[in-house]
Amino acid sequence: MKRPNGIVIAIDGPAGSGKSTVAKLVAKRLGYLYVDTGAMYRSVALKALRLGVDVYNEAMMSHLAQITDITLQQQSDGSVRVLVDGEDVTEAIRTPEVSEASSITSAHLGVREALTMKQKLLAEQGGVVMEGRDVQTVVAPDAEVKIFLTASLEERAKRRWIEMQQRGIEITYEQVLQDVLERDKRDSTRSVAPLRKAPDAVEIDTTNMTIDEVVDKIVELVRQKQSCEKE
Repeated sequence: MKRPNGIVIAIDGPAGSGKSTVAKLVAKRLGYLYVDTGAMYRSVALKALRLGVDVYNEAMMSHLAQITDITLQQQSDGSVRVLVDGEDVTEAIRTPEVSEASSITSAHLGVREALTMKQKLLAEQGGVVMEGRDVQTVVAPDAEVKIFLTASLEERAKRRWIEMQQRGIEITYEQVLQDVLERDKRDSTRSVAPLRKAPDAVEIDTTNMTIDEVVDKIVELVRQKQSCEKE
């Protein structure tokens, strides 16, 4: 399938595997649009909280997902701003309150169907690095490059803990470890869009790798794929 703007790279993996950081850097290196599908669920959750909509109500949340305009606006430095109905909510969607509401929001089948349609439209154009749950299996099953990032439970918890410390959130490593463990169980066993590796995805264990090493490896896989397509 020839896409107008280039190929599609789909990246997924458990919490703390480094997928967000890596996906952003890969997109910047390639000059592609970084598509954080999780940010779209957060956007719907934020709007629901502001409007007083019950995030547990699937019918209302699904309708909200359908009518909400979500735009991913790429900046000159490669970063991406998230706009909801024209308002920049890039920072607003990263609060703990929105994170919790987003976890509930993303479990609704109707919400996932609505946002998957928006994500598929982005994938059709190509030239994107898509990161998030089910991008390899549902959103872009025909992605030219699929990456599944993993790391040990301890390493993933350590990364999350450091990230939260840097954001000024006081929490113990042991608590983060337990949270990641519970998140793994929830993500892999839920009925809607469970965490799973696509059969044709390349698995990369990032436990003992630097971010640059992971990015280099993925970019190399992309270059190889692009070379094969030209032949």
